[in-house]
Amino acid sequence: MPRSVNSVASRARRKKILKQTKGNFLARGNVWTIAKHTYEKGLTYAYRDRKNKKRSFRSLWIQRINAAARMHGMSYSQFMGKVNKSNIGLNRKVLADLAMNNPKAFEAVIESIK
Repeated sequence: MPRSVNSVASRARRKKILKQTKGNFLARGNVWTIAKHTYEKGLTYAYRDRKNKKRSFRSLWIQRINAAARMHGMSYSQFMGKVNKSNIGLNRKVLADLAMNNPKAFEAVIESIK
């Protein structure tokens, strides 16, 4: 009896990954084994960088809040300490957005914690 290989499914698997690596340089986009490694490495980077993105945004928010708080004569740590003590339910993302796009509202937050 002849050997049975499911060539339709294996070809589809290869085409799926080669489609994902389309546009990569030289063999990384069209040689099956190298393209497979490139694809897997890319997924690893994507997973890692989804975590790093959160870290980067948090540090950006802190920098923006710090800059806005210093304009009102207060450091970031003093500001956040007073915000937490006065039970203002705004997180860093919202505070940074207020500092950038609505300075009057941020000033109101500053006045409420002084």
